[in-house]
Amino acid sequence: MMDLINDRVDSLKEDGKRGVKSFVLRGSRLAPYQKEALEIYKNEYVISFEKGKKLNFYEIFGNDNPVVVEIGFGTGEALEQLAIQMPFTNFIGIEVYLNGFSRLLAAVGKKRLNNVRLIRFDAVEILNEMVDEKSISGFHIFFPDPWHKKKHHKRRLIQKAFSRLLTEKLKEEGYIYLVTDWQEYAYQMVEVLGKVDALHNPHGTFSKPKGWRPTTNFEKKGLKKRHNIYEIWVEKRSQF
Repeated sequence: MMDLINDRVDSLKEDGKRGVKSFVLRGSRLAPYQKEALEIYKNEYVISFEKGKKLNFYEIFGNDNPVVVEIGFGTGEALEQLAIQMPFTNFIGIEVYLNGFSRLLAAVGKKRLNNVRLIRFDAVEILNEMVDEKSISGFHIFFPDPWHKKKHHKRRLIQKAFSRLLTEKLKEEGYIYLVTDWQEYAYQMVEVLGKVDALHNPHGTFSKPKGWRPTTNFEKKGLKKRHNIYEIWVEKRSQF
């Protein structure tokens, strides 16, 4: 089996150096179908991390359709549904947890979703090493870990350095779409993104829900707890 496990999952400090981990790898007990998927579909739907090797999306997908990246897709239900709904958009899914990764890989392979590819590695390193500037049409980050305790806020994914990195990879007029059920984190996201000059928030603060976005398992849990859902949509200015 190809090595899909890697624990180099550090986040990025404001000075661009490696920082504290933004998540902790957990052990995974995989069902037989998940183990099978890792063997059967790895060559067709999994992209291996290779430092310094830029991704050629035309070679990967065989077309020039726009590319959308979902970071931290969890169990992958949103990405799976979007790939079905939007056959003329290519999706790259990034996730480090093997359980969700293998679950989505099994679904993608079984349904022959040829507009999806998956990578199991640190998103910061993938973007820095493998993704060209101005090559991505959109980023989806749905329900990232809010790291509730104040002392852990530095582990949150949405920080200024990471936001700048996403912006560099976006095409002009590309977008970043964030969703959370944690109010304090939602306001922090708006504040952080608002400090990136190349980004514009057409809604001022929060966006109305996008009708095409599927409901995720995390969202269902939040709604069951009567949490509000906060959606942030920002776009890259055309002059950048």
